[in-house]
Amino acid sequence: MAALSWTTAARIASRELRSSRGKFFFVILSVAIGVAALTGVRGFSSAFRQTLLVRARSILAGDLSARMFQQPDASQIAKLDALKTGGVRMTPITEMAGMATAANSLDPLLVALKAIDTSAYPFYGVVDLKPSMPLTQAVGGDNVAVGEDLLIRLKLHTGDRIQLGDAKLRISSIVLSEPDRLSGSFAAGPRILLTQDQLESTHLLAPGSRAGQRYLFKLPVKNDRDVVRLKAQLETILPESQVTDYRETNPAITMALDRATGVLSLVSLVALVLGAVGVAMAMRTHLLQRMDSIAIMKSLGARSSHILRIYLLQTLLLGLLGGVVGVVLGVGVQLVLPLLLAKLLGVTPELHIAASAIFAGLATGLLTTLLFTMPPLLDIRNVRPILILRRTVDDAGDGSAVSGFLAKIRRSGAQIVAGILILVGITLIATTLSDSKAVGRVFTGGLAAVLLVLLITSTLVLAGLRVLLRGTRSSLTPVVRHGLANLYRPGNPSAALLAAVGLGVMQIASVFFLSHALIKELKLSTQPTLPNVFLIDISPSEIDGVRALLKTQPSVRGEAEMLPVIASRILSVNGTPAADLKLQNFPKRMLQSISITWTDNFPPGTKVVRGAFWQPGEPLAKLAIGQRMAQRLGVDVGSHILFAAPGDPDHPVDATVAAIIKSDGQHAFSRAEFLLPRTPLASLPTVWYGGVHANPDQVGELQRALYAKYPTVTVINVAQAMETLRGVLLQVSLVVQFLAGFSIFAGLVILASAIAGTRYRRIREVVVLKTLGATRSRIAAIFSIEFATLGLIAGFVGLIFANLTTRIVLRQLDLDYHFLTLINVCALLGVALLTVATGWLASFRVLGQKPLEVLREE
Repeated sequence: MAALSWTTAARIASRELRSSRGKFFFVILSVAIGVAALTGVRGFSSAFRQTLLVRARSILAGDLSARMFQQPDASQIAKLDALKTGGVRMTPITEMAGMATAANSLDPLLVALKAIDTSAYPFYGVVDLKPSMPLTQAVGGDNVAVGEDLLIRLKLHTGDRIQLGDAKLRISSIVLSEPDRLSGSFAAGPRILLTQDQLESTHLLAPGSRAGQRYLFKLPVKNDRDVVRLKAQLETILPESQVTDYRETNPAITMALDRATGVLSLVSLVALVLGAVGVAMAMRTHLLQRMDSIAIMKSLGARSSHILRIYLLQTLLLGLLGGVVGVVLGVGVQLVLPLLLAKLLGVTPELHIAASAIFAGLATGLLTTLLFTMPPLLDIRNVRPILILRRTVDDAGDGSAVSGFLAKIRRSGAQIVAGILILVGITLIATTLSDSKAVGRVFTGGLAAVLLVLLITSTLVLAGLRVLLRGTRSSLTPVVRHGLANLYRPGNPSAALLAAVGLGVMQIASVFFLSHALIKELKLSTQPTLPNVFLIDISPSEIDGVRALLKTQPSVRGEAEMLPVIASRILSVNGTPAADLKLQNFPKRMLQSISITWTDNFPPGTKVVRGAFWQPGEPLAKLAIGQRMAQRLGVDVGSHILFAAPGDPDHPVDATVAAIIKSDGQHAFSRAEFLLPRTPLASLPTVWYGGVHANPDQVGELQRALYAKYPTVTVINVAQAMETLRGVLLQVSLVVQFLAGFSIFAGLVILASAIAGTRYRRIREVVVLKTLGATRSRIAAIFSIEFATLGLIAGFVGLIFANLTTRIVLRQLDLDYHFLTLINVCALLGVALLTVATGWLASFRVLGQKPLEVLREE
């Protein structure tokens, strides 16, 4: 036979496709759903993440912030100005304490001043004012905006004037919330928002004044790489400053987004690989059906390479067609999801349909289709015409499907190479889509391990069934005996079905378990009892009274969080004096005014990164230090830090680092960087700080009640900012649930199509059984037993690996793993029901036909 051209091979391939439209529907559906998940779900989650990141930026009011406690010199200002040539915007914020008085109150009040440039501040978010007005109208000229607590303490109203240094300014409005309220300094005293020019007119800012300078930066393009690059530049230009980017502003949002991104990436991978498994199952069935045609072509002189060329083109055509349909569906998903979720989430992501995403979807769909159809395509090379022409049933199984598979591997090293290529390809795809080598390795490792175990399990189960049937042949009903024997009959793809169903169960269950763990964590971060009002400067004599007062307030929910604070300074680190330390972007002067806290119980909202927390009653000076502070000081578990003891300079506290901790930023203890047990600090003077959750609309009442009884206690209201944060986290949880549900639904459809693809293999058996007098109900019962057994075995193994994979991934995401007994049992029964229902429905059309009609088709 002359060499078969690619053109002729393409014509043959397309003709077969046209003649088997129904059969290839499952192939196209599998590829399309996988690609739709990649381009649609991933595209929407990416757009939604970018939208949330903008809201995360609003908590900082910029992309980056540089905080320093001295004015930059001329060379530093020149370098900062040079950044503007690259499109970087910058605005200064000056924060300091001052004294304010009013005509009807002769007693001066300590206030916190925040001077801004209203033409630039804030870069992200808005300042919420009462009455509502533009910030440029509320602040500037002789107008200032103040916190409501200032009006309470000075008994003023909007429109009244206050004396601030040499300036007499008019109160234009009340500041309800500021974008950077959580990231700004928690100064003692009511808030006053004014311009830089107004601050100069007060003459409060003089050489030597204790004022904090903060610069906000906004990049022209929202790109994490540019953020990292600018951060490195700022750390070089301002070595004594604390440089923070928007990802560090609030750990709760950062962790939630990072974890959600990992889970959503896995969602795309699950649908894609399940689609590839569905393709492999359908192509395997198709090639086995075409054995007669292949044998005839080989008898006429066709080479294996010619036939491979035909079916390779057919595979690529199917992958391309499914990819195109998937891209269209994906774009539809990306268009429809924002409309469905806009009201629920209160946010509408911008639609970005990038050509790169479409190309990635098509390329990945084609690659996975080709990879997973390699094993059945390579089987064509081992086809011998004489054996196929003589066959009455195919020799795909000789009583043990797995034994036949292993025999093929022994005969051909190409199958081993194909398996390796599949694993390498999936690893590359997983790594690319998840942007994480660790996720790619875990994903591929789980995939390879579950396939291997499923193949071994199928061998043992089929062998065990043979032994069972031999010993219980007389005690089992014919239907049960026949259903179990079907698992190892010649030509039954039991091993392939076990692998496909088990793999599908593993991946679908993994997505569910991961999303469940993430949602549970997010719910903890969005509890309506998290502190949103903070109390400062509570004396030891007042702490019990403040606690009692808070319990009587109707606006307060839950228990108040109170922490003792001891003013101290660092004398040395690991024997090196504080003056000689080499710090990483941390002003040395900050070492002279640090706060240490004592606690015998593990603080809420805190996790141990390294080391171990102490038990209650610990007598030694052990230290738990915040992760970021540990990095700045260059300490780790086992390091020593010497703290000055206020009131007792001859007996400093020598603390040994026992734990590196990380806080979620939402509790009173979140601002404590240095924690020690109570015993070593028991004799030192203490001031108390606290946090409590109050109804955002009733914070004013709480402030009045506290001021009336404890006028020296400062109340810091961040309720509106916390509500914004809580809303962002709730949006993340809803999107994760929705997209995980979409992926699970898509996976179930693909899994059902893989099972349904076996209906063409059952035609001959149904014909024989019906010819021998079997009824449709009897045949359906036989199939049900067979599929239920398959589902239980594959489901059991798949769930074991789903739990193992989930545990590994959750450890990578720094989340706790819990075995969900009820859900696992229900999932196992659900898989059995799904396989039975799908197998029965797939065979329903065949069951309704007469034997003669089917034999004529054969």
